[in-house]
Amino acid sequence: MLPILLAGLTAVVWGTGDFCGGKATQRSSALAVTVLSQVAALPVLVVCVALAGDPLPGAGAFARAVFAGVFGFIGILLLYQGLSRGAMAIFAPVTAVTAAVVPLLAGLLLERRPAPLALVGAGCAVVAIGLVSLTGADTGREAVTPALIGLALAAGVAFGIFFVLLGRTGPDSGMWPLAGVRVGSIGLGLLALARTRTPLRVARPAVPWMLAAGSFDTLANGTYLLATAGGLLSVIAPIASLYPASTVVLACLVDRERIRPVQLAGLGMAATALVLTAA
Repeated sequence: MLPILLAGLTAVVWGTGDFCGGKATQRSSALAVTVLSQVAALPVLVVCVALAGDPLPGAGAFARAVFAGVFGFIGILLLYQGLSRGAMAIFAPVTAVTAAVVPLLAGLLLERRPAPLALVGAGCAVVAIGLVSLTGADTGREAVTPALIGLALAAGVAFGIFFVLLGRTGPDSGMWPLAGVRVGSIGLGLLALARTRTPLRVARPAVPWMLAAGSFDTLANGTYLLATAGGLLSVIAPIASLYPASTVVLACLVDRERIRPVQLAGLGMAATALVLTAA
C-alpha cells in the first residue's frame, strides 16, 4: 500500500515540476531552464542524501543512476524538439504512453509478476496517461509524419529507460542515486549548451518557476526511489508516470485552462488505476 501511495505522490510532484518548468520555458530557453533548474536544486539533493544517512552505494548502482540521468535528459531534449514541431496532440500521448510501457514490460521481464488486479491497474494507468495527455491541439495533416512519430517514440523510450535504471539501483543505495542522476543530466546538459552555444541564463520572471521545477523534480526522484524499493517496477512506474494528470489539473487551476472530456475520462481512469493497484 505504501509504495503505491509513494508512486502516486511521485506523479503529483513530477507533474507539478513539469508545470513549473513549462511556465519557466515560456520566458526563457528550454535548454537553459532545464540545466539551471537541476543545478539550482542541488541543495535539495544534499538535504535528501544527508537526512537519509545512507552509506555510499556500489559502483554499479551509482553508474545506473548516472545513465538514468543521461537518458532522462535525452528524453527532455527529444520532447522539446518534438513539441516545437507542432502536432502536440499526437506527440505528447505517444511519448507519455511509451514512457510508461517500457518500465512496465521491463518489470514483467526482470521481476516477479504482480497480482492480477495490480497488473490490471497498471494497464489502466497506461490508458489514463494517454487520455490525459491528449491536448486537443490542431495537429495539421502535414505535421504528423513518420519522423515525428519516431521522435515521440524515442523520447518515450528514453524516459522509460530512465524509470527502469533509476528503479533498479536497489534499495540499499538509499538516496545516493539522486546524486548519480544529477551527474549524468547536468554533465550532458552542459555539453548540449556548449554545442548549441545557448546562453546559460534565464529571464528574471522565470527564476522562481525554474527553482520550483528543479526542486520538485529532485523530490519526485526521491519518492520514486522509495516507492520502487518497496514495490514492483511493473506497477510503480506506470503509477508514477501519471504525472501528466497533475500537470493538467494545475493548468486548469492556475491558468484557467479547460479540461477536455477525454482528459476528464483520463483522470477518472487514473483514480481507478490507483484503487486497483492499492487493493
